[in-house]
Amino acid sequence: MADELSADIVVIGSGICGSLTAERLAKTGASVLILEAGPRVTRDQLVLYYRSAPRKGDWMAPYPPSWWAPHPTYEPDWGSATDVDKGRVARQPPGRTGNGYLVQAGPYPYPAEYIRIVGGTTWHWAAHMWRLLPNDFRIKSLYGVGKDWPLTYEELEPFYYEAEVKTGVSGAPDTGSPRVKPFPMEPVAESWAMRRFRERLAPGGYPVVSNTTARNSRAYDGRPPCCGANNCQPICPIDAQYHGGLAAAAAEAAGARLLPNAVVYRIEHDSDRRITAVHYYDPDKLSHRVTGKTFVLAANGIESPKLLLMSASDKYPNGIANSSGMVGRNLMDHPSSSLTFDAEDELWLGRGPQSPASINTLRDGPFRSEHAAFRLDFTNISQVRAATEDLIAAGVYGAELEKQLRYRAAHQCNVKNVPEVLPMPENRVVLSDQRDELGLPKPKVHFFLGDYLHKAMAAAKKEYARIAELMGGTNLRYTPDGEYANNQHIMGTMSMGDDPKDSVVDPYGRTHDHENLFIAGTGVMPTAATVNPTLTAVALTFRTAEHIAHT
Repeated sequence: MADELSADIVVIGSGICGSLTAERLAKTGASVLILEAGPRVTRDQLVLYYRSAPRKGDWMAPYPPSWWAPHPTYEPDWGSATDVDKGRVARQPPGRTGNGYLVQAGPYPYPAEYIRIVGGTTWHWAAHMWRLLPNDFRIKSLYGVGKDWPLTYEELEPFYYEAEVKTGVSGAPDTGSPRVKPFPMEPVAESWAMRRFRERLAPGGYPVVSNTTARNSRAYDGRPPCCGANNCQPICPIDAQYHGGLAAAAAEAAGARLLPNAVVYRIEHDSDRRITAVHYYDPDKLSHRVTGKTFVLAANGIESPKLLLMSASDKYPNGIANSSGMVGRNLMDHPSSSLTFDAEDELWLGRGPQSPASINTLRDGPFRSEHAAFRLDFTNISQVRAATEDLIAAGVYGAELEKQLRYRAAHQCNVKNVPEVLPMPENRVVLSDQRDELGLPKPKVHFFLGDYLHKAMAAAKKEYARIAELMGGTNLRYTPDGEYANNQHIMGTMSMGDDPKDSVVDPYGRTHDHENLFIAGTGVMPTAATVNPTLTAVALTFRTAEHIAHT
C-alpha cells in the first residue's frame, strides 16, 4: 500500500458531470479530490492526433486507450465510407471484437465507445444539449410504458437553465420544452443545406429547427464562436464547443485537486453502511487509499456500475449500493436507423456544425403507448471523402470519377432518427470473467431491442420516404432492417427512484444504501426519452451538488 490521501469530497471520474460537481463543491470551501483513471490530454495534442490519423473517418483516432485504463475501441467494418460519414457508428463485424475491452453477451451488439481521459467523453461529441419534455418524466402514467421519474420537469427546470449558462448553450426558441428564461445564445448561423431542408420540408409539415448545442455562436466565457470547421467530432479545434476538459480545468481553478492515472478498483465501507475510502491503482499497480466524508461516483454508465459490482464485500455480496439488484440494469441508448439519398438541390454539406438541425414533432404523442417516440436529425458532414472512397472502391477513375464525385459531394445527404428505448432489467452491465492489464474484470454487456423500438423504426422509415420525396430525392439507401447504429448515449444503469427496492439512488442522486455516496451522470436517468442525455445529466448533477452542499 502506498501513501494515503484524504478530502472532504472525493469524486471518481473527471468527465463533465464529475468535474462540474467538483467545481461547485470546491467553491463552498470544501476540500475536493478528483480521481481520474486516464491521463491528461490537451486540445492541441488531440487535434494533432486527428490530423495525423491515417483514417479521418475514425472519430476515435485521437483517443487511443491507455493500457492501465482501457476503453472500448473497434476496428470498424467500414463497408461504404458513406455509412461512417452520415453519422452512424460502424457496426461491430461478426467474429471481431475490437480491443475486446467491452465483452458482448448479446443478443444484440452494443459497441459502446467512451473515453477514459481527463475530461471524459465530451471531448468527442456533437454537443447536443436538449431538455427533456415535461411528458418524458411521466410516460408510465401517461402512456403505460417505461417508468415515471421521481421528480418533475418543473423541479429540474432551474437546473437546466444553470447548466445551459455554464456550458454556453445556443438554441432556437421553439424546442418543445417550456422555458422560464431564454437561451444564453442564439443558434450558430444556418448553413445553406439546412436552409434548403427547412424551406422544402415546411410545406410538408416538417418544421426544421436548429439543434440546441453547447456551441458558441458568439464569443462566450473566454471562448471563440464556431468557425465552421466541420470537425465537431472528434474534436473542436478552437474550443467553440464546450467539453469536459474545460469543466476539469474549471474544477482545478476553483481549488479541486485532480489526480490522473488513478484507477479506482474498490469502494470501502464501515459497519454503519457509510463509505469510508476508495482504493486505486496507479500505472505501476501500486495501491493507494483515499479517505473522505462524501463520495461522488461519476465514472459513466458502464464504468460506474462496474466499480460498484467490483466492490462486493461480506456485508454486500452483490456489490455496493446494490440491495435492489438494480446496479447495472436497465441499460439504455438511442439506436438509430437512417436514410441516405441524393437531394434534387445542390446542398454541399460540410460547412458549419456536423449536426446542426432536426425535426422534433415526433418526440411525444399518444402513439407512445404503442411505439417509441423519436427525433429526426440531419447530418452536415462533408461528403467529399466518403464519396471519393465509395467511387474508388467501385473502380471509378479519371473524368468519370471527377463527374460523379462532384455530383455526390453536392447532392448526397442523410437523415437519421434518435428513438427512445424502454428500460428493461435484462439489458445490463455485469462483470465478465476476462481481466484487463491491471487484473480488473472487464465489463460485459447484455443488450436486447424489443418490438416497442422496432415499430418506431418502421414508422421512421415512412417519415424518411416522405422527406426524400419533398427533397426531390433519388438513389435512396435505407439502413438494413435491424441493423441500428449505437449513439453512445449510455443511460439507466443506476436508475433513480423513490423506492429502494427497484432503484439505486434517490431523486438527489444519493444511493439508497449509503448516505454519503452519491452518483452523477447519465446512468441515474430512469428513462431515455428522445434526445442526447448530457444536458439532463448536468442539470441533475447541479441538483445533486446543491444537495450535498446543504447537507
